[in-house]
Amino acid sequence: MVGCFRVCDRDPSSRARSGILRTSHGLLETPLFMPVGTLAGVKAMPHEFLEQLEVSLILGNTYHLYLRPGHELIKELGGLHRFMSWNGAILTDSGGYQVFSHQALRRISDEGVEFQSHLDGSSHFFSPEKSIEIQEALGADVIMAFDECTPYPVTEKEARESMQRSMLWARRCREVHSRPEQLLFGIVQGSVFQELREESLEKIQALDFAGIAIGGLSVGEPKALMYEVIEGLAPLLDEERPHYLMGVGTPLDLFFAVRNGMDMFDCVLPTRNARNGSIFTSSGKISIKNSQHRDEAGPLDPNCSCFVCRRYSRAYLRHLFLSGEIASSVLNTYHNLHFYLDLMRKIRESIRFHSLEELEQRFRSGYESSSEI
Repeated sequence: MVGCFRVCDRDPSSRARSGILRTSHGLLETPLFMPVGTLAGVKAMPHEFLEQLEVSLILGNTYHLYLRPGHELIKELGGLHRFMSWNGAILTDSGGYQVFSHQALRRISDEGVEFQSHLDGSSHFFSPEKSIEIQEALGADVIMAFDECTPYPVTEKEARESMQRSMLWARRCREVHSRPEQLLFGIVQGSVFQELREESLEKIQALDFAGIAIGGLSVGEPKALMYEVIEGLAPLLDEERPHYLMGVGTPLDLFFAVRNGMDMFDCVLPTRNARNGSIFTSSGKISIKNSQHRDEAGPLDPNCSCFVCRRYSRAYLRHLFLSGEIASSVLNTYHNLHFYLDLMRKIRESIRFHSLEELEQRFRSGYESSSEI
């Protein structure tokens, strides 16, 4: 379904654009970053904090929610929004990445994937039809076609077989999708092989999905190859649909991807790093456990306006982390999410004012100057 997305402004020096994505739970400004809420909750973040941060879209995980508490229960309780008491938009992935990440516990055929639960070892089967059934029961605003996430490294022959299977599944997902209010995105695969990526993109765009996702990147390939794939696909993407780069990435990755026409991003980096004491700042990443922060009375980032930086010192946050206090994960996560979301806000504004290149140069000059880790 084309028509849910509108481009508002374009950057004259690149393929970057700002736009509006229309969902059942509101209009979303792009480019956007969605926090990962695997189990219907962003780790260490009450929804009130996400609302303070003006999070417009969060990601839930089909595989995990199917196993626990179960999509039938969530449907009985009014769907995922009501179940988790979230009034914003939700995107659910297809479960493909999680199924395929447990290589020892699954068996693949063109019909689907038989796998064992990582929780209790019980046997389950995901087909394209089953994935869509689960996601429709969950009721997310944006849902994803079931695909095979090709590992890296991989031969060209293996990547082709995997991509062709994903395209077969994409067609089946499109055929059974029955809730038009849910935006169904197709996923481009093909590993790092440009010819396969282009073939996959052509097939996905022909199926009239609401959006186009680029999957199978940031799975261990060298960053240069990831950038090559993104750059190679950029001029071939349908400009009338939103472009979702899955599982990427660092702040500098976001700049590169936005310049190549990407509109939507998700990544565990800000939340996972926060729980491990790795903090994003305008001067690069810092490790809060490092001894140099032991008596530092200043904030995590003097250029940050989040409440953590306005109130707490690095010395105190280091103490919380080393003491294993739960508050450490909460405060660090809030700051890191604020950093990412504020960066995306600045990127959107710079596209509107035709100053993206200037923003990136200014950001790089600070971010790359003194990163600790």
